[in-house]
Amino acid sequence: MVPRQRRLVSFEAEDGFLINGLLVSGEFESEKELYEAPIVLVVHGVLGHFLARGTPRLLPNALVDHGFSSFSINTRMAFTGQIFGGGIFDESALDVEAAANVLAEEGFKNIIVLGWSLGANITVYYAVRGAHKNVRGLILEGCSSSLPASNKNRLDKWQSIPSYDHIYEIAKKVLKPDPLTTENDRVFIVYRAWGPNFSPAEAEMYTYRTWWFMRSPEAHNAKTNEIISRVKLPVLFIHGEHDDVVGHDEVEELMAILKKSGNKKSELVYIPDAKHDCMENPPVTLEVLNGWLSGFDRSTGKRKAG
Repeated sequence: MVPRQRRLVSFEAEDGFLINGLLVSGEFESEKELYEAPIVLVVHGVLGHFLARGTPRLLPNALVDHGFSSFSINTRMAFTGQIFGGGIFDESALDVEAAANVLAEEGFKNIIVLGWSLGANITVYYAVRGAHKNVRGLILEGCSSSLPASNKNRLDKWQSIPSYDHIYEIAKKVLKPDPLTTENDRVFIVYRAWGPNFSPAEAEMYTYRTWWFMRSPEAHNAKTNEIISRVKLPVLFIHGEHDDVVGHDEVEELMAILKKSGNKKSELVYIPDAKHDCMENPPVTLEVLNGWLSGFDRSTGKRKAG
């Protein structure tokens, strides 16, 4: 009998960035069953697992009660990395890759990557650039069709100060000659980013580099609708029926692109009585996840027919 365990794990990405993760594994009859059962690699949104509400914080313990292990990592986006300059979107894929390597070296054979919110967009980019061979599928929760388009639409809607276009023009000047290597970065505040008022709750902050790679017109890898057609793994979209951050049209666009590309192993499920966080309705969310995760053949890692 293999008992349940909760273990903090620290490891480095390829570029030396230190990552912390929480491994939560269930009780299994043997190590063989433990390592063949699907394990969910959870990728958080902006704040990180140890600060965020809902899915990043609640899902691991809920999954283990249904017989599924999980590994929740704090990527370089965690702890408001977008404010302190370390949260570069493209480089976050290195964190997911490092976590998948850790799980594979531990012995886990069937890894499912679940990305929530911003983490869903990172997960798609990770899969497109080349996922570990033990990664068998993706779960995308609250996935925006394009982070740059979403940001521009929202800032235009509320007539933000500065405007999206003004931020872009300033960023081009600040980040010369090369946004990837420049050390000339700085923090800026966008007022009226989430509403019509100047209250702190309706503002947001970035550095110009983090905004450039995540939200600017040059953030090509964050334009999920332009790259998701290259994902060949099975994909489950879960989306809050009342999501007030990412609209139904966005996730339906991504679903249509996958279908058109020939990915017949893609599904979309709306979670009733939930907004941007599907764990606002745990029973339905867990029922959906349990059903989908159980659809993998543990010996081959492939989706079962039917």
